Amino acid sequence: MTRVIVAVAACALGLGLLTAPAAARSPIDPVIDILPPAPVPYRPSTETACADGDPACIDATIEQMQARYDDLRSRCDHDAVFALAYLRVTENVRDAAAEGLYRDPAWLHHQDAVFAEDYFEAYDHWHAGRRHLVPVAWRIALQAADDQSVTALGNFMLAMNAHINRDFPYLLAAVGLTGADGVSHKADHNAFNARLDSLYQPVFAEQAAELDPTFDDADIGGLDDLGVGLVMRGWREMVWRHAEALVLARTPLARLLVRAQIETYAATQATLYRTLFSTTPGAVRDRNAFCTARHG
Repeated sequence: MTRVIVAVAACALGLGLLTAPAAARSPIDPVIDILPPAPVPYRPSTETACADGDPACIDATIEQMQARYDDLRSRCDHDAVFALAYLRVTENVRDAAAEGLYRDPAWLHHQDAVFAEDYFEAYDHWHAGRRHLVPVAWRIALQAADDQSVTALGNFMLAMNAHINRDFPYLLAAVGLTGADGVSHKADHNAFNARLDSLYQPVFAEQAAELDPTFDDADIGGLDDLGVGLVMRGWREMVWRHAEALVLARTPLARLLVRAQIETYAATQATLYRTLFSTTPGAVRDRNAFCTARHG
């Protein structure tokens, strides 16, 4: 299954760069729609954050994200790129739930709170010097931000990779893939793909206006908001399958092997993006000068 998903995502990426705007249905969606979820029995969430799925939880998360972003932006820290993107995505999750997009909004609110805690924890461990507690994919992303060694789009891709490919499977396995009524949450997971499509252009434009004017330029081979949207679809499908493998692993050894696959996949992706989006001292100076002039 993993190889199929990777191949489909790669093909869709090649096709998607030639298609209509991101608001259109992606060529990978029909494939994702016909891939059924594995039969996973219901089990209660093992996480405590926002366990009741109260909508107020997501407002509290957004408030914390906004404070963190404001601090990073004021210092022109390169971690501000992901902080801004994650803030806007979370706001959209809140709005989507309020608009009735999800069958089980409480599950999304619970998931969102736990997911944000994973990011806050990785970031805080790193900057407190507890780097042995930080997953490898996150180490690569956070080190690149500290070193200022990649473009702004590179910071975005590295952090998104760490949070999605590394953190997300564990999150889904913990909060549950199936509701108490026996219905899979896969449809709710898929439902947000199109919402993400609508976010790339405005978020990329905001990144360019606030942090780096080159952010919405195509850095490599046309990998702009269209390409990123297709990559994210492939990643999110892979995430679900990794989560299923974690839940369905029958022995500690089997689960250990799935964990190794998740960590290796995310770290390999991180190494790739760190190379693809490497930058130059001149570009870094321009980026920092722009941000400093913008935010003082």
